[in-house]
Amino acid sequence: MVVIGGGATGLGCAVDAALRGYSVALFERDDFSKCTSSRSTKLVHGGVRYLQKGDVLLVLEALRERGRMKANAPHLVKDQSFVISNYTYWDNILYFCGLTFYDLLSFGFGYGRSRFISKKKVLQYIPTSVTKGLKGGVVYHDGQFDDSRMAINLAQTCVENGGCVVNHAGVEQILHDEAGKVAGVVVKEYESGKTFPVKARSVINAAGVFVDEIMQMDEPDMPKMVRPSQGVHLVLDMKFLQSDYAIMVPKTSDGRVLFAVPWHDKVVVGTTDILRETPESEPKPLEEEIDFILNTAGLYMDPAPTRADILAMFAGQRPLAAPKKEGKSTKEISRSHKIIVSDNNLITITGGKWTSYRLMAEDTVDKAAALGLVPRRKCRTKNFPIHGYRKNPDLNDHLYVYGSDEPAIRALIATAPGLGEKISEKYEYTAAEVIWAVREEMARTVEDVLARRVRLLFIDAREAVKAAPRVATWMAKELGYDQDWINEQVKSFTLLAKSYFV
Repeated sequence: MVVIGGGATGLGCAVDAALRGYSVALFERDDFSKCTSSRSTKLVHGGVRYLQKGDVLLVLEALRERGRMKANAPHLVKDQSFVISNYTYWDNILYFCGLTFYDLLSFGFGYGRSRFISKKKVLQYIPTSVTKGLKGGVVYHDGQFDDSRMAINLAQTCVENGGCVVNHAGVEQILHDEAGKVAGVVVKEYESGKTFPVKARSVINAAGVFVDEIMQMDEPDMPKMVRPSQGVHLVLDMKFLQSDYAIMVPKTSDGRVLFAVPWHDKVVVGTTDILRETPESEPKPLEEEIDFILNTAGLYMDPAPTRADILAMFAGQRPLAAPKKEGKSTKEISRSHKIIVSDNNLITITGGKWTSYRLMAEDTVDKAAALGLVPRRKCRTKNFPIHGYRKNPDLNDHLYVYGSDEPAIRALIATAPGLGEKISEKYEYTAAEVIWAVREEMARTVEDVLARRVRLLFIDAREAVKAAPRVATWMAKELGYDQDWINEQVKSFTLLAKSYFV
């Protein structure tokens, strides 16, 4: 089996296939989780807003998967308490009843019960709340995680179970047999520039917002199936939250929900929902999106954040099933996943979200078996520990995201004094983590390290630019590259990072 795309869905498919004993190779054009999957709201959730729309089955499914994700990767997924601040008495009743139903749906997989809290308690839990007109609030529970770290751990899990995953290698062509059926792919490995064929009985297209590109390699006349919806997040200093609790705004001016979530000692605020014409691997936040998030956050946060307070901002694009008629808003376009099989047996999986990545993978690999492309074998991912599995990590230690790999990183620091040196004076990340990313986590570029192995680009973009020369130098030494490579890496990373700050 060949899997195209190294985001949440593709990596999920590769892990599932490897655990069933299939021979599987995954190819990712950029880096694992480069696009949508590293740019989420960092939540593992059932989807409270889908409950508002009455989509109970979608919520039920996601709540079950939320529980499994925490059980399989406890070093990355943790309980997160949310506060909904209410400014009418009716909202207190409405949201308490709705979230109690949410708890009932998660029976057996729950993180904790929802409860009504007084105005005084709201201010105790979220000291920065706007007090004028506050009538109380509701606390509920969901999950929170580090998305790109999860992606790296899934890639490692696949490899440990006999699979092959390759980043910076793009599929350029779909191969067909004499009967016209899909029989493999042609891959270009970008570092060497070499191209090679890979034969396969089954090809899974999990290219996210780029699935149409792959489908058209198989059938050139295939109409577009996906419309990208852009979501932007702003990252602010913890002074705007001053709490371990997160804020959830259930109804914004555009009908969406807004979250302000503590993450790596910062606050991630978002998101937006704007249809875009074409998919991009490095989308940029629009001015209107930045203004919308700041204005909405200002209704609930005191002091209100301004543009000068933005430490980093990032945009991602969701692969939503394209609307059947023009003018549909993205809130109405299907959020659930879809599996499409071409006449030539190319299997495309699209839609969904991080929380349901495992179920999407199970459905996709089951489809390959149902088509007779691979032998039927039972899915094993429901209760399978992800690489790094470690219960009750110390969340005050920045190395907690490495789970069971943490002692090895500490041992690496002990081997040479320089490896304890910090990437940035402001943050705890060290040279050892850069070396570890190269040796154990398939990082090939400065961006791979600063955006997705350690998360500096996503928590303080200006500081990431300052750290780039140091990181490039350490990587070049490890990979055997020269000064020209260092200069090129610093230049390209600096250019990229400019769109992450105002």
